[in-house]
Amino acid sequence: MSTMSTSTERPIIVVVDDNLDVVEAVARDMRTEYGDRYRIVTAPGGREALDMANQLLQRGEEVAMFLVDQRMPDVTGIELLAAVKPIYPDARRVLLTGFADTAVAIEGINEVGLHHYLVKPWHPPEEKLYPAVTDLLDDWRATRPPPREGLRVLGHRWSRQTSELKEFLTLNQLPYLFLDLDRDSEAVALLSSLDEEPPLPAVFFPDGTWMGRPTPRQLAERVERKVAIRGAAVHDLAIIGAGPAGLAAAVYGASEGLDTVVVERWAPGGQAGTTSLIKNYLGFPHGVSGADLARRAGDQAEQFGAQILTTAEAAGIRVEEPVRIITLADGNELAARALLITSGMTVKTIDAPGLQRLEGKGVFYGATVTDAKDYADGYVAVVGGANSAGQAAIKLAGHAASVTLIVRADDLGAKMSRYLVDQIEATPNIEVLTGCEIVDVEGEEHLTHVNVRRRDTDEVSRFEVSGIFVLIGAVPHSEFLRGVVALTPEGFVLTGPDLMPDGKLPEGWSLRRHPYFLETSVPGVFAAGDVRHGSVRRVAAAVGAGSAALTFIHEYLSTT
Repeated sequence: MSTMSTSTERPIIVVVDDNLDVVEAVARDMRTEYGDRYRIVTAPGGREALDMANQLLQRGEEVAMFLVDQRMPDVTGIELLAAVKPIYPDARRVLLTGFADTAVAIEGINEVGLHHYLVKPWHPPEEKLYPAVTDLLDDWRATRPPPREGLRVLGHRWSRQTSELKEFLTLNQLPYLFLDLDRDSEAVALLSSLDEEPPLPAVFFPDGTWMGRPTPRQLAERVERKVAIRGAAVHDLAIIGAGPAGLAAAVYGASEGLDTVVVERWAPGGQAGTTSLIKNYLGFPHGVSGADLARRAGDQAEQFGAQILTTAEAAGIRVEEPVRIITLADGNELAARALLITSGMTVKTIDAPGLQRLEGKGVFYGATVTDAKDYADGYVAVVGGANSAGQAAIKLAGHAASVTLIVRADDLGAKMSRYLVDQIEATPNIEVLTGCEIVDVEGEEHLTHVNVRRRDTDEVSRFEVSGIFVLIGAVPHSEFLRGVVALTPEGFVLTGPDLMPDGKLPEGWSLRRHPYFLETSVPGVFAAGDVRHGSVRRVAAAVGAGSAALTFIHEYLSTT
């Protein structure tokens, strides 16, 4: 017999095993650790668990996780997880298995989107159960649909300001509910209930207050994101950019005792933070979203004492020995003994008629999970042929009726990983147009059509679309460094041996030693990640470079 609580205060974790001793033992351990935040319910088999899932859905209950044994007589664990996935697609799916079934579990990662598998025995739970489950539940909470009494954004779908606020909230992992005045009766009722009409878009908070047309910085301050520095006037290490390289450097710098501060102009994660799924990152066999990776890394850095500032954009740097000073766009300044530049890249834009006019009104650079949900049952296009474009197309295909992937190259596999090419080819509602480019886009108040030209024949085709997501690469975000550190003509930062192609010290170099491997033409100023000339443009490489930079930063600090 299954056990179910009638309380609706906490999300549910469903534990399933046909061995009653095992299911009760797992449930007991889960209640010990998570019972104050989750309801732990049990089912003695797959059929009972499937019935339970349908009942929970009908009652409007939240399910955070299914923890399911593989070997059950009526329905196997993999079969059960495949059956409940359409019912609770966001719930974390975990398989409990023996050593003999690990191959089945690995296959389940691709077949049913298995999030994790645990090998029996799971004792001691403090080592073998809780760390993995806690991590998965943290991921679920970070991406769960927001409660209706939480943060709400009221505005028009085709407003550029609305799109900017939604992107800021999404990338900073602040759950919100979007109330569209063009489609939602609840949005109209909320607006009518106010004594005064706010400037739109407006953000409503759980305490009943609201802000009309807030800037990202104003919103960050209101939701208590760190936007100003505290503590020492001069820090040991300042990092410009909270992408993978910057966050890795923050983790290692703070954990090794350096007073570390990170300056981020938008949201932690950088370009990687907008990636829907990184499936080839070491240690995440089921993949990890860029936002989840950024959240984990940011939490880790802050646990060690690093400070991460959002909506703090670097406008320039200068040297006033013995410190390096960052001038921020708001006029404030930040000083540190050493500086690491991990400012990453800025997305490329397309110079085609209509795109600039309709940006934020159906034309977007990059793609987030929120974008995908906004285009449920619609027709969208993705422009680009690298991994980020492929991942965006797959994510959008889970919501949109049709996705058109527009690729300039003649071969989809030219710049895209094979696993993504295979997944795209297996997705029926993705149409791939290779050897093509955008001619122009159409629409008055918002995007309605895109015209695409075949590069070999000049034939132009017209497609109905309500959203275009452009992911065609990026350029280095380094304008604020010009005139201070040496750059390539394309704007990449030169470091180490690249500063001395003829064996001579760089112009203006004030020390007898050669620049360290990741050091720029200014002593004590280092660079890592995509902004650095010669870097390998992969998330893992950026993480490695960010952590490696600390070796040279420590060496520099020890000599000054």
